[in-house]
Amino acid sequence: MSGRLMRSAEALIGQTDIASAAPRRVGTLVAHEGLMLEVEGFGQPLGSTAKVMSAAHAPVRGEVVGFRGNRSIILPFDGDVPYVAGSRVLPDGDGGLATCGSGLLGRVVDAHGDPLDGRGPITSRFSWPLAGRRANPLQRGRVTRALDMGVRSINGLLTIGQGQRVAIIAGSGVGKSVLMGQMLAGAECDVMVVGLVGERSREVSDFLETKLTPSMRARTAVVAVPADHPPLLRLRAAMRATAIAEYFRNEGKNVFLLIDSLTRVAHAQREIGLSLGEPPTMKGYPPSALGIIPRLVERAGADRVTGGSITAIYTVLADGGDNDDPVVDAARAIVDGHIVLSRSLSEQGIYPAIDVSRSLSRTMVDVIDPDHAAAAAHFRQLWSLYEENRDLLLMGAYAPGNDAALDEAISRRTDMLGFLRQGALETVSFDRSRADLITGFGA
Repeated sequence: MSGRLMRSAEALIGQTDIASAAPRRVGTLVAHEGLMLEVEGFGQPLGSTAKVMSAAHAPVRGEVVGFRGNRSIILPFDGDVPYVAGSRVLPDGDGGLATCGSGLLGRVVDAHGDPLDGRGPITSRFSWPLAGRRANPLQRGRVTRALDMGVRSINGLLTIGQGQRVAIIAGSGVGKSVLMGQMLAGAECDVMVVGLVGERSREVSDFLETKLTPSMRARTAVVAVPADHPPLLRLRAAMRATAIAEYFRNEGKNVFLLIDSLTRVAHAQREIGLSLGEPPTMKGYPPSALGIIPRLVERAGADRVTGGSITAIYTVLADGGDNDDPVVDAARAIVDGHIVLSRSLSEQGIYPAIDVSRSLSRTMVDVIDPDHAAAAAHFRQLWSLYEENRDLLLMGAYAPGNDAALDEAISRRTDMLGFLRQGALETVSFDRSRADLITGFGA
């Protein structure tokens, strides 16, 4: 019997490739303060993922976010788990990649890429780095082709080009969600990727059921992480959505990316930065919270090599209606255009409530013809004249006939508001938007 056991053991050992096996580095949990775990003996690089054994002997995933001396600082993905000093910490090598491919279309996943829709696992042999791949800026293509968004005021006055990055700046309750639904319904693209970051769980369900029709769902990948999840998961949700869009762009497809909202991403990075001891600056934002915005936004755009593009829309919440908020300023400075929604217009029942004078598309001049440009400039001139003299008109201090341009702005006010108005379920093509604008406000 012992001889047989010896031969079995020798056979097993003979099948083991000991020469190519490497030692496995196991860390030890030595401190837990706030959101952070301090681990000794875990020499993994920044951004790598780990598994920390909880008090219930269940592995909890986390990410290395910093170092303190010889200790690694790990931020767990689940902050409500009990830990015990001395617990083992193991490397988790697959956490830096996002599963990609056509199998994601029509599906809803979380920050880890696990399905939320109850339709079984997502299997794919394709992946893309969560942090993206650094590209040569000269490989980025120019924005030269107009993209139909299905919204008359955007098509006509704030024309968006294929590969453009746009911020929608709005307070709460001014029609931001309805406008996003209209843009998703009207956008001309091959693939749509939606990142719902830090929203209420009810809003996630409502968005999926009311904003995405079955035909739209078939070409849409959704990444959803509600507001009650840890900050690292909210941050990784935006990174995963962007990585999925980058993969499809690399396949030569024209992608429409919607991140709602960029402000929640900055808030998540603020929580992480303050926990790591970063100094708070403007309104309590540490440098990393504002630095995450250009790192995320710059990943979108057109690619000269593959011919694909990512047209990206980022919603930005103006807290308390403050359009000078640091996140608003940082986003406005890096995107290729911004759409500001006005509370006063929404209170008048005018939707989409776009404040034309404060909104801008920086690439519009490159994607429209001269007749379109002249009509849009005339509309904006009339709109700005009326807004600048609104108080004077309300007081009755202006006598008609003193300024011909202002007289025209007053007489055309109803026409301008009519051009802006559009029903929530209505889609207006780019050609029709251009024709309406030139007919109403052209030379």
